[in-house]
Amino acid sequence: MSDVKQVVKDFFDAVNERRLADLPRYMAADVIDHNKIIFGEPDEPGAAFDGFRQQLDAFGEVRMEPRQLIAEGDTVVARLLVSGIHTGYHPRMPRPTHRSFGVEQIWIFTVRDGRIGEIRAVSDRLGMFLQLGWEWPAAA
Repeated sequence: MSDVKQVVKDFFDAVNERRLADLPRYMAADVIDHNKIIFGEPDEPGAAFDGFRQQLDAFGEVRMEPRQLIAEGDTVVARLLVSGIHTGYHPRMPRPTHRSFGVEQIWIFTVRDGRIGEIRAVSDRLGMFLQLGWEWPAAA
C-alpha cells in the first residue's frame, strides 16, 4: 500500500475507533474541508477536527468503511460505506431520531508531508436524510 493510501486508511481507523486525539497524526492542523463535514463547524482551516467530533457525538456506532482506495501522486480517492445511528445532538436535527442510515460516499484527500491537507467529498445526503427521518433543508 502506498504511503498516502496508508495515511488515509489509518485516518479512517482512528475515526472508527473514536480516537479523536490521534487525528492530528493524520490531518494537518490547517486542513481545509471544502464540503464541510457537518453543518455547524466554522468555515476555516482546521475546522474539520470539530466537524469529526460533532459527527461522532451525533451518531452512535458510526462506521466509515473504505471499500476502495485509489492513489495518484498526493491524491487519494476513497469510496466508503458510511453507516450509523442518530443518537446524539446534530446541528441539523438536535433531537436524536434513533434511526439508522447507510450511504455511499466518495472522498478525495490531498496528502502533504504525511498528513491530510484537503478534503472534498460527495455523499448521498438525500438518502441519509430520508433514512434518518430528517426534513430536507429549504432552499435559501
